[in-house]
Amino acid sequence: MNQKYNVYLVSDSTGETLDRIFLSLKSQFANFEYEKKEFAFVRTEHQIDKIIKECNDLDNSLILYTIVETKLAKYIYSESLKNKVPCFGILGNLILSFSKLLNQKAIHKPSAQHVLDEDYYKRIEAIQFTMSHDDGKKMDDIENADVILLGVSRTSKTPTSIYLANRGYKTINIPLVPNQNIPKGLSDNQTACVVGLIADPERLADIRRNRVAIMKDYKLKDYTDLQFIKKELLESKNIFKRNNWPVIDVTRRSVEETAASILKIIEIKKRQK
Repeated sequence: MNQKYNVYLVSDSTGETLDRIFLSLKSQFANFEYEKKEFAFVRTEHQIDKIIKECNDLDNSLILYTIVETKLAKYIYSESLKNKVPCFGILGNLILSFSKLLNQKAIHKPSAQHVLDEDYYKRIEAIQFTMSHDDGKKMDDIENADVILLGVSRTSKTPTSIYLANRGYKTINIPLVPNQNIPKGLSDNQTACVVGLIADPERLADIRRNRVAIMKDYKLKDYTDLQFIKKELLESKNIFKRNNWPVIDVTRRSVEETAASILKIIEIKKRQK
């Protein structure tokens, strides 16, 4: 039987970076049983002492940390070593290596990536734009979008749009409905990157049935009918083909993977221009 680990994620900032790194790390181990505990904005030795004490009270504890302030990073490492708690610094060696490569001293400032600079306000603007243009709303300023996603219902348009917005891209998502034309001017759009999203019809039918069950609206027969879904998808593919828009099958992709493919398409388009 596999041991269960108590994983402590300790960060001097929001913990977002560390959480993503741990997500990637744990995905590489099929039989990793764990309970995760997150500690954000850890900036004093007293906070670290409390975490180490809790680790000592539990079996199979380990610490992963992103602490950039040198003295505090050394403290958590030395205290963990003293108490025989496995401890792994995520950024320390990388910062040191970059410091040597760039021939300059790192500032070791917590939350340095969260400064309120031009990029930050660009992301906020993109999120506001994307939220107000969700699900085909406000098509009068389509020329202001960076990305336009089209697809039938339940092809991950909204979550993908939000993810792209968080990367600073103003994104519009438009649902494709049978016998309904796409917005005027979309075919002639030269500014935005237009991408079509599709999915396996059987998978879509399952997702839609779950959606209907949650909504408790069982009158939507066509919405969950497999043959109807196949027809929807065929029509959407024909639209994408007529307009020469790139297509991504989201069936076996996470939102992050779909977004990464879209960003690659944007990069290719920029190079072509």
